[in-house]
Amino acid sequence: MRQTNRHLLLSSVALAACLVFGSVAGAATPEAKPAEEKAATFGARDVKSFAGAFLAARTADVDHDYPTAIALYRKALDFEPANLEIRERLMISLLLNGDFAEGLKEADALKGDTAVERVTKIVRGLDALRSGKYDSAKKILAYEGPNDLDRLTHLLLSGWAEVGAGKGKKAISTVSGLKGPAWFKVFTDYHLGAMAIVAGDTSTARQYLNRAVTNNEAVATAPDTFMRAVMALARLEASAGNKQKALDAISVGDGMISNYAPLKALRQSIEKGETPAQQVTTAAEGAAGVLFSIGGALNRQGAEDMVALYLQISHALDEKSADTLIMLGGIAEKLEQPQRAIAFYQQVPEDSPMRRISELQLGITLSDTGKIDEAKSHLKELIQSDPADIRSYIAYGSVLSEAKDYKEMAANYDKAVEVIGSVPRQSDWSVFFQRGIAYERLKEWPKAEPNFRKALELNPEQAQVLNYLGYSLVDMNLNLDEGLKMIQAAVDARPDDGYIVDSLGWAYYRLGRFDDAVTELEKAIQLRAGDATINDHLGDAYWRVGRKLEAVYQWNRTLISEGEDVNREHVKQKIENGLPALDPNATNTVRNQTETPAQIAPAPATPDKKS
Repeated sequence: MRQTNRHLLLSSVALAACLVFGSVAGAATPEAKPAEEKAATFGARDVKSFAGAFLAARTADVDHDYPTAIALYRKALDFEPANLEIRERLMISLLLNGDFAEGLKEADALKGDTAVERVTKIVRGLDALRSGKYDSAKKILAYEGPNDLDRLTHLLLSGWAEVGAGKGKKAISTVSGLKGPAWFKVFTDYHLGAMAIVAGDTSTARQYLNRAVTNNEAVATAPDTFMRAVMALARLEASAGNKQKALDAISVGDGMISNYAPLKALRQSIEKGETPAQQVTTAAEGAAGVLFSIGGALNRQGAEDMVALYLQISHALDEKSADTLIMLGGIAEKLEQPQRAIAFYQQVPEDSPMRRISELQLGITLSDTGKIDEAKSHLKELIQSDPADIRSYIAYGSVLSEAKDYKEMAANYDKAVEVIGSVPRQSDWSVFFQRGIAYERLKEWPKAEPNFRKALELNPEQAQVLNYLGYSLVDMNLNLDEGLKMIQAAVDARPDDGYIVDSLGWAYYRLGRFDDAVTELEKAIQLRAGDATINDHLGDAYWRVGRKLEAVYQWNRTLISEGEDVNREHVKQKIENGLPALDPNATNTVRNQTETPAQIAPAPATPDKKS
């Protein structure tokens, strides 16, 4: 199954790396209603019992409708004031909603509750730290448990409390002595460098930041922290008058993660002879950075609540941190809360190097809320303001793809390719891929194919390109062996992707290898149950191997499954009449046009779905 992609431009540095179609771009999935639209209409005033309040609160909680959940948890406490479970959930909901002050009150009330000690200690400790009560912060944040991540987090936070108290050398000595897994170094080296900067120890800062920047595992483990280290080192060298060393540090970061807007802005500033201020200048900002570091490293599918909790607490300590705001916006999008995401993007300071990223992502999010024209206008203005910024074309192209405006999408990527010039970078593969999709949708294959092949030239192992091009070649009866090899390579790279496995199954079907088609399509439907296209393909394959009852069952499943591009009238005809007999004189490739046409998956509504 061919796929198009929507994506976040930045929910972490890893996403910004290549404006990633590869790491977060999605397979087609049923479009869900945003959480804001699913919020319960059942309010606290309607509640007449504890059970009603609790159940309604949990429903709102699951839907990430925190304001409603908060009101209902408080109503439940009116019935049972001593109920610890309700108070625990109330505290978490308050913090997830960004209400640190009210969350702190509940954390104080629950400080003896071991069930939520992990949260209450951090909230109370950071409140003490930002209030300048550094000794109290250290006592609260003390940790003696066995969990490596908690041990790292608490020690780094305690270190920043020491820095705040003017004991920078002691903080550096304590943190540098931390023993633990190798991945600790990614975090400790950066924070040791930042602590030394705040403490005024330039030599020590340079030592640890250089170690962080040259850590080969850092980008994979914690890309956000790695980029903070790169930028801290560059700013340090620039402030010391070492312009070339500052630019060298930026080049290291750019070589690891290209197209990162803040790094580009920092380079321009340093090249002008400016000395940009450090991002972390206080103990509170450093402590906020700890939670940002940990949250960014944990930012994976399924961990949104924990990551959002860390980031909201971080935001309370450092409200102007642009990367925190953008990551919170990305999580809101994953949780299908576009309006909440827009609010985060709009909070990014106008003078921040990340402001443009937030504006680009805001444009895509406007599209997700159905404001297509507004999104187009917004993104076109951004292109006009900086025609050399390739990210603008990618964001605009994403909206055009969602709107199925393929003619304008092709023209947009034509302009992007002009900007890229004659020597594209590896990270430009997605531009050529999307340009190829636009022309393929316009049925201009002679223009589409060279773009797909250019994308593969730049990124030979990109599974989405292999899948899309291979599927197209098989579907059009062109270079069948090559197409099948491409799809198989895509499956080898992403064996758990139901849509790519569907491509392999459907390729076998097109080649008349029906038993092989059944094997792969059964795998695909297990990986992606409830997809209309895969149900339809599996029904066709079953029919061809003589499993006609199962074929009809799958076609009936197609009619009730999600997937807007399936020809349901044609499916109804197959349920009634089956498939026509194959022409015994035909080649081994199935080209009977009365059969199900190759389906093209719609673009997903959110970028976090795996493709």
